[in-house]
Amino acid sequence: MAPQHGKTLNTHISADTWRSTIILLKRMVQQLEVSDVDFEELKRNLEFTASLLEALYTDGTQPSLDADDDLQLRSDVVPVEVRDWLASTFTQRVQPIRRRPEEKPRFRSIVHAVQAGIFVERMFRKAYSAAMPDQPADVQNCLRDLDRWSFDVFALDALSSGHSLKTLFIELIIKHQLNSRFKVPISCLMSFLCELERGYSKHTNAYHNHTHAADITHTVHCLLLRTGVLYWLTELEVLACLFAAAIHDYEHTGNTNTFHVYIRSELAMIYNDRSVQESHHVSAAFRLLQEENTNIFMNLTRPEWLELRSLVIEMVLGTDMSSHVLQVKAMRTCLQQHDSIDKPKALSLILHAADISHPAKSWSLHSRWTPRLMEEFFTQGDKEAELGLAISPLCDRQNTPVAQSQIAFIEFIVEPTFSLISDMSEKIIIPLIQDTTDPSPTCSRYRGLQWTVGDLVSFRSMWMRHTEENKSRWRDKIKNGVSDFRDESETQTGQETA
Repeated sequence: MAPQHGKTLNTHISADTWRSTIILLKRMVQQLEVSDVDFEELKRNLEFTASLLEALYTDGTQPSLDADDDLQLRSDVVPVEVRDWLASTFTQRVQPIRRRPEEKPRFRSIVHAVQAGIFVERMFRKAYSAAMPDQPADVQNCLRDLDRWSFDVFALDALSSGHSLKTLFIELIIKHQLNSRFKVPISCLMSFLCELERGYSKHTNAYHNHTHAADITHTVHCLLLRTGVLYWLTELEVLACLFAAAIHDYEHTGNTNTFHVYIRSELAMIYNDRSVQESHHVSAAFRLLQEENTNIFMNLTRPEWLELRSLVIEMVLGTDMSSHVLQVKAMRTCLQQHDSIDKPKALSLILHAADISHPAKSWSLHSRWTPRLMEEFFTQGDKEAELGLAISPLCDRQNTPVAQSQIAFIEFIVEPTFSLISDMSEKIIIPLIQDTTDPSPTCSRYRGLQWTVGDLVSFRSMWMRHTEENKSRWRDKIKNGVSDFRDESETQTGQETA
């Protein structure tokens, strides 16, 4: 059968022919795996398949504009180069980089690709597992609770000798099989994570440090899992979520954006007073990837890299607390108008929710994070006093009503945000639950969906139970006139020692 080319391909080749070709490819793979190969037959079959792929490639690389392109440049009168220029200059759509004609892949080398691909994948998985350093038994025991909402990141940090971020990130990308899927080099991963932890220690912050980054990375994982949103995502999107969480406060100075703007800091000058720290976090983290020995994404394709970078930038910039109201309002409007959920917007909201999540966890965790955060606020207040500036809200070491501030934070920020996350997740997941017989071809994880509406209800009741308990605890402190809000676990330890 002679191969068809161009746009006539899909109309001339029947569905039966495509099915036969797929079966043929699978049979060839099986033969390769058991080393039972008739190379002449294999060559003929692969040449035929290559012809089909080559024709598809020719058809698929014809220039076109998306249906939702704001400029609507569809006239054949406009040259391709002009349309590309207009689209790339006057819209926010990233123009894909097309190959020059002479750079078109030669699909007839598919014989080598099939042979190499099978064995390279298998070898890579085995080599990766063997090369990964073994975790001590107590760390492994701690990581068994990784899927729990109130996972104790402080315990992990102590057991891993202050390397909770590195330990947890490695565990999560292996758990989601992202290391093998995207061929993340082990040496690069270790170097990158060491640099990442070093950057988080740059300003010795009480709160915005590597432990906080580890906590938020775990919380993003848990939110995706508990809400079922994980099954809505591609593997690349999961990788972007975990990476964005891990870097979201990289090289944080321990001060607010308002403080940077007010003192006209170098960062404020660089980023023009807009999302000052968030812009630095994501920019500095991506600069780490510019070095060959820390580039964990070196094996991503160009389209994968562009998609991941775009998503990570939007997610990290979305952790700017000043964008909270706009984020919440936009998602509420989307849900009320029954619009489809925009993935970058949804994932940005999830990272933002994770960033403010400790009041929605058990008191044993919330009561340890609060004094760390307040100490960081107070340190900024001390600086402001030294500079003769007005002390920012909640930064006055002598007059800040900690308990009242936490109650208000929970009622007006945390609870509405988590309620919105629950509503958003229901809109995303319930249609997937109701239509399990027709898996989405764009979501590989969909086929493994084991989710019920009861799981979503359980998640909502869990965080509501924690926020109510935490508000009650703070009210009791106010009622009892308790003014010492230090880490309760540290106070307990001190009493036991005494």
